[in-house]
Formats: sequence, C-alpha cells, structure tokens
Amino acid sequence: MQSSLHHKDPAIQMHHAHRTGTVALLVMTLLVFGAGVFAAVKPSKPAAAGWAVRIADNFLRLHPDSVTYSAEGKPGKWNYEQGLMLEAFHRMWRATHDKKYFAYVKNCSDQYVRENGSIATYKMSEHQLDHIAPGRPLFYLLEATKDRRYRIAIDTLFQQLAGQPRTSDGGFWHKSIYPHQMWLDGLYMAEPFYAQYASAFNQPKAYDDIARQFLLAAQHMRDSATGLFYHGWDERRQQKWANPETGCSPNFWGRAMGWYMMGLADVLEYFPVSHPQHKQLVSAFVHLASALEKYRDADTGLWCQVVDQPRRRGNYLEASVSAMVTYAYARGAHRGWLDARYKTLARQSFDGMLKTFVTTDADGTINLHHVCSVAGLGGTPYRDGSYEYYVGEPQRTNDFKGYGPFLLAAIELEYTSHN
Repeated sequence: MQSSLHHKDPAIQMHHAHRTGTVALLVMTLLVFGAGVFAAVKPSKPAAAGWAVRIADNFLRLHPDSVTYSAEGKPGKWNYEQGLMLEAFHRMWRATHDKKYFAYVKNCSDQYVRENGSIATYKMSEHQLDHIAPGRPLFYLLEATKDRRYRIAIDTLFQQLAGQPRTSDGGFWHKSIYPHQMWLDGLYMAEPFYAQYASAFNQPKAYDDIARQFLLAAQHMRDSATGLFYHGWDERRQQKWANPETGCSPNFWGRAMGWYMMGLADVLEYFPVSHPQHKQLVSAFVHLASALEKYRDADTGLWCQVVDQPRRRGNYLEASVSAMVTYAYARGAHRGWLDARYKTLARQSFDGMLKTFVTTDADGTINLHHVCSVAGLGGTPYRDGSYEYYVGEPQRTNDFKGYGPFLLAAIELEYTSHN
C-alpha cells in the first residue's frame, strides 16, 4: 500500500528546495511560518499506555509520503479516507504538540490543493459527498498558515454542498449516480465539514440544514423495533435493494452506523447549544448509542459486520464499526452527551480491539485486521444490500476506514477530552 504520488510540496518550493517525501523536512519548513500556531496548542499527557502515539507513528512508517493508497499504476485521488486519516493526525497534533503530525497533514493536503486553490482530481459535477470529507484539514491549515489557497478550496467544497441534489424533503443525495438516495455514510462525509464552515465563517443558517440531514436520516432509516439504522434509503423505492414500503435497504451494516455516530459526535463539537435542534441531535446520538450497546459482544465489547445477527453463519467481529463506536462512546462521555459509564465501555471495547484485531510484527509494525474493505448499494456489479453481500465483501488489514477510527479512539481515551 505504498503511495505512488511524488509531487512537489509548495511550502518547500518557497524555500527553493525539493520535497523528499519525509516528514522531517516539512517540520523544518513549518518552523519558519507555523511557530505561532504550534505555541498556541498546549500538550496534554496520555492517561493510558500510549497506543495513540504507537498507532500514529506506525502509520507514518507505512505511509511516509501520502495517506492515499491506490491500485497499481493508477494515481491517487482526493478521497474521504485521506480526510479521515488527516483528521486523526490533526487530533494527534492537538493532543501531543508534536509538529511532525501537523507537517504530515500539510504535506498530504498540499499534494492536492494547487497554488491557485483548485483541487487535483476533484470534480464538483459528480456531487459526491465523499469528496467533502478531505476538506476538513484545510480549515486547520488556513488557520495556521493564512494561505489563501486553502480558503479557495474550502469555498469550492462549500459550493458543492450549496448545489448538492436533494430529496423532496431536503436530504442530500449521496452522489449524482445514486439519485434520490440518502446513505448513512454521507452524514460523516459532509456534515462535520459543513459545521466547521458554519463556525469558521459565521453561517448560522447552515446549522438548520446540518440538523435536517441527521434528523431526516433518523426519520427514514431508523428501525423502530431495534433502534438501529439501515444503511440506505431510496425515496423513489426504485432500487432493487429498497423495501417497497419504507424505501430502506434490508440490513443493519455496522460501519454505516459508525459513520453516523462519528459524524454526529464531530458535528456536536461545533453545533451551538442554543440552537433549537441541539437537544434533538443529542437525543439521536444517545438513542443510537443505547441501541448499539444491546448488540455489543459480551466477551470482547465489539460489534459484528451485520450488527443484529452475531450468530449467523459468515458474520464476524469487524474492526471499523468497533473502532467508530468506541470513539463515539468515549467522545460522547467526555462531552457529557452520554452517561459517564460509556467511557468505561469504550475502554473495554478498545482493549477488545487490541486482543481481537491487532497483531505486532517482529519489526514492531502494528497491524489492524478484519476491516471490511468496502460496502455500498446499487452500482455495477449490483450490490443488493443482502446479508450475504455484506459478509462476503473482502476484509483488509490496515485499511484506513478502520485505522483512522482506531487512532481516533486511542486519542480520545488516552488524552484529555479537550483535544
């Protein structure tokens, strides 16, 4: 999974040098223009065994030049997995005050954000919510460097949201190629960025729309019997996977609910407490946390690929949903949205991840196993949302969709709640 990207970093070009692909050189560069920002962030001490640093530094060894892996011979693309990992590395910088983590965020982002603020490989016309997520690190880079090109890129992504196709009641389509459909994945992809934009640039009306997205997903996709959420909803009931009465997909895929919970946890960081729908968002968070607790494996504290069918043949404990819910439990307990006992549950689940999913090679490389590689609905070949489909998707080791939440959970548990 080594990166094939070898572009030049603009920050280093300003100093008439060439980027070597190492984080160390970027740290030296950032000392020139980022010292004031670094000084404003106070480090905190880890309360546990230091897994966050181990996980983060292990990732830097595996991917020293770029977050984005790609198929052999194909260039990397601006994508949500990059956004997920860079958000985790931003949290590492905030928690540890170690400049190499900020340098990594900048290096990776600069491989896509051009000198004129345009974004390499990004196409607004596709209206992919997935392509909003990698914009989150740009807020931190803009604050740190005051480089105008980051603001241009941020505004470009915001323009996509302003023109995003919607369902009849205002829910974002997941992508143009999936018309009239809301997917839980999209709540993490778009809404934290949307909330950061509203906070950074004083757009109070945006909070109404952000709340609408989460509450519509709950309205359309929550199962009243279990409290769990279905993966997707087709307003037109035209997809083969859609229930003809409800429009919902047929199963409770773990990572989909993980995206929803992480998205809501991150949005609540920016959402005004005084907003009339703040309580409804917290209530949605609490109810899903409670529903997922009922399906938590008693021995390991983890969750299955198809959450509500743990004993069915082919199902397995899956790393990404387990890490996502662990992070959301810890974050919610720290912020007071969840009862304090959820932090204990999060610690138990994190320990369960270490025992169940993690191995360490002789050279010290930390591996996270049993991450579902990908899952979606529709498309070609057609994904029908069946039980057999979800458990049949390949599993990957060190897939970013598991590794990012694994690192976020470690940060949340090991450092103060103010990272």
